Amino acid sequence: MAIPSKSKSDASRKAGASAVMERAPATELVEISVVIPCLNEANSVGTCIDKAYSAFAVHHLAGEVIVADNGSTDGSIEIATARGARVVRVELQGYGAALREGIRAARGQFIIMGDADDSYDFADIPQFLNKWREGYDVVMGNRFRGGIRPGAMRWHHRYIGNPGLTALLNLFFRTGIGDSHCGMRGFSRAVFDRMDVRSTGMEFASEFVIKAKQAGARMSEVPVTLWPDKRGRPPHLRSFRDGWRHLRFMLLYAPNWLFLMPGALLSLFGLALVFWLLPGPRHLTDKIVVDLHTMIFGVIFTLTGVQIISVGFFAKVFSYLERFDRSGVSLRRWLSRVKLEHGLLLGAALFLAGFAGSARVLWRWAESGFGPLNEVREVLFWSMWLFLGVQVIFSSFFLSMMGISRGTFIGDYEHRHER
Repeated sequence: MAIPSKSKSDASRKAGASAVMERAPATELVEISVVIPCLNEANSVGTCIDKAYSAFAVHHLAGEVIVADNGSTDGSIEIATARGARVVRVELQGYGAALREGIRAARGQFIIMGDADDSYDFADIPQFLNKWREGYDVVMGNRFRGGIRPGAMRWHHRYIGNPGLTALLNLFFRTGIGDSHCGMRGFSRAVFDRMDVRSTGMEFASEFVIKAKQAGARMSEVPVTLWPDKRGRPPHLRSFRDGWRHLRFMLLYAPNWLFLMPGALLSLFGLALVFWLLPGPRHLTDKIVVDLHTMIFGVIFTLTGVQIISVGFFAKVFSYLERFDRSGVSLRRWLSRVKLEHGLLLGAALFLAGFAGSARVLWRWAESGFGPLNEVREVLFWSMWLFLGVQVIFSSFFLSMMGISRGTFIGDYEHRHER
């Protein structure tokens, strides 16, 4: 795609101006809304608005442009108003906060969001709209397929940050998206209302894709070109801070990866050490002997791993109850079958086994006159099961309390969901 000449830019502005005059009145149905978040973008926001209205005029679209202003002081608001955009003032700071309010104010059936720095070409609106008309609920722009112009993206964003975060998003949530952080994307009003996006910062981009997947939205991608921005000032994006916010958000929405898998691996490793060392010391070489101290670490690893798994279950149930995760079919089935009593029985069995084994060791020690304790391995082994039983019992009670706090017992979740 060639950079438009000055004459083309002038023609675009004229077409945009005529589109402003012909845009749909507030009482008529608006097919498409373009939402542009803005914070001191005086050098470029007018160009973005012109290009959007030009696309409306050329393709005979009933559309509107909304500028969600996040506190501009450089004249951006006046420029946007003069170009025919509807300005929405957003007091809560943040990229996500601005977009949420702008989208909330939009009247269109289909909404396209794009940055105000002219790094995305709003002349691409028709290809997003065509995908929506084909039946897709969410249409993502893909900069890696469309092209990244020299100077438009820092090298570590292009080759490390964006590909890495996109790969993790696809691994955790199986979205199948090739560019999860593209700032230009389109979506239907209906699917956005179902998504319940809550982020106020840059992590809005990740939450949007995650929630779209969980809401069962049909998603597609179109190639878009990323151009060097025209804002004339340093970007709001902070590479490491915002990258960490994206990663943190994804982990919080993926308890299987954050809690359950690490907890399971740690528990299995700990149990393997305990059973391996239960019969006696292990000689790795003539000089290296693995003994009680390593077995103690095995017990600690096991108990810590089970605690992490418990927290993972708490997180999954909390996500389900608060409607963060709407795709937990297997979780609903599990909650409908596993009740408090099941957890109590399992915990009691582990506790009693550990208690019985510890009591037997204590009895033999008493018979020996409480002399030197030569059965430390058995003490560690049976104490571990006793403590695991205590963990399971109290974790089961807490899970049940989480269900009661929402007016239901864990065993009744499925019935509530069906209603």
